[in-house]
Amino acid sequence: MDLNQLEAFLTAQTKKQGGITSGQAAVIAKFWKNHRAKIRESLINQSRWENALRNMSWRVDLKTQSKNVDQINTPVAIVELELGKNGQESDFLCLEFDEAKVNHVVKKLAEIEESITSLTQST
Repeated sequence: MDLNQLEAFLTAQTKKQGGITSGQAAVIAKFWKNHRAKIRESLINQSRWENALRNMSWRVDLKTQSKNVDQINTPVAIVELELGKNGQESDFLCLEFDEAKVNHVVKKLAEIEESITSLTQST
């Protein structure tokens, strides 16, 4: 709820029979303005059932050893994900992608972006 919506809601509540007083509305508005970010974060944390992505890092390495000689000096993308819930220890997941897998992931991400764009433009 942005500040305009809050003011409209509180105004409606003060005009409603058995509603709140204008003083109570002022206190609620002040509280909301001072603590809106904390309230939002708290609601988000309460609504999560599963782990969330806390951090992600990536790098590109070159293979220096391999069972197959043709794979030496080929680029490899290393992606490290930190997953967890607030107040709990994190789990770390390390993924390794060769060039074909990176291209596949990029293609899938482009498809996801297209789907999101088409859904948001149609509403």
